[in-house]
Amino acid sequence: MSGSRLLLADDHPLIREGLALAARVAMPELTIDSVGSIAEAEAAIARHKGYRLALLDLMLPDARGFSGFLRLQHALGEVPIVIVSAKQQPELIEAARALGAAGYLSKAQPLDETLGSLRSVLAGKTVFPPVNARVQADVGDARARIADLSGAQLRVLMALADGRLNKQIAGDLGVTEATIKAHLTAIFRKLGVNNRTQAILAIQPLLAEQADEAQ
Repeated sequence: MSGSRLLLADDHPLIREGLALAARVAMPELTIDSVGSIAEAEAAIARHKGYRLALLDLMLPDARGFSGFLRLQHALGEVPIVIVSAKQQPELIEAARALGAAGYLSKAQPLDETLGSLRSVLAGKTVFPPVNARVQADVGDARARIADLSGAQLRVLMALADGRLNKQIAGDLGVTEATIKAHLTAIFRKLGVNNRTQAILAIQPLLAEQADEAQ
């Protein structure tokens, strides 16, 4: 794993400070870029090259559910992203695993555990807390449904679940509305559904965060 920088995205200064401390102990050779939003993270990625790892809070002001994660995943490419969150619902943990996160850590865990987890990720491992078999089965089915989607199609699908219109999704991804419509046609075909509502229902176990925020 190469790279000389670490991206730390969290909108709470004290949490950022604590995570930065852990990161400096685990990875003293890395330069840490701390940001408070997805937009700031994207700007940092555009300015700098050579990220080795990203630590991401799901609950940033300009993100909903896993939308921020998918935006950073798109911007960072193969750079591993570890979610660090106060939310520990099993559905969220398994959804993060399904979407390709390198780990899911609790903000409440002791510093030494965080250090151990970060070192494991740097060694090429994934780090997730255990979840029950029912949740694994539910999310596993949703994961199987999205397995054939391309990265662009997955980003379109998650933006769709976030309630965004074709024009908005096109603007976010820097493509035309016609391209979004083509992606949607392919998404519906691959998921075996006929419309947006059915597509969202097909991946419902991956949308636990959105459902929580709507309540």
